[in-house]
Amino acid sequence: MDDALAALRDAKTVAVVGLDARTSRTAYRIAEYLQRAGYKIIPVNLGQPGDVVLGEPAYGHLRDVQEHVDLVDVFVRSENTGPVIDDAIAIRADAIWLQVGIANDDGIRRARAAGLVATQDRCTMVEHRHL
Repeated sequence: MDDALAALRDAKTVAVVGLDARTSRTAYRIAEYLQRAGYKIIPVNLGQPGDVVLGEPAYGHLRDVQEHVDLVDVFVRSENTGPVIDDAIAIRADAIWLQVGIANDDGIRRARAAGLVATQDRCTMVEHRHL
């Protein structure tokens, strides 16, 4: 088992960046799956802080989250991931996971250098089903 899968298996709290209340979106479906699998979901909606998504209050930025985040699951465009990765490092998250189609090689290197488990272009829901 690679480090990313181990981080997903061991996580309890998952901050989902790019999650909003639109049920038709992939981020919503995957967050809902993870919540049903027993993870605590923390919505981080860069555009709509204060919304309630999947019964949880949404934050505007990762740095606003006051509790420890085990894994940051990212659903924003590749070119917008740099600040999210920097925030994950700043809050001392254990892992960062860029979803399928999302990549930032430099950001992944920065995260790993800071001690985070980091992966990209992989789906947490698909991988969780393999655990």
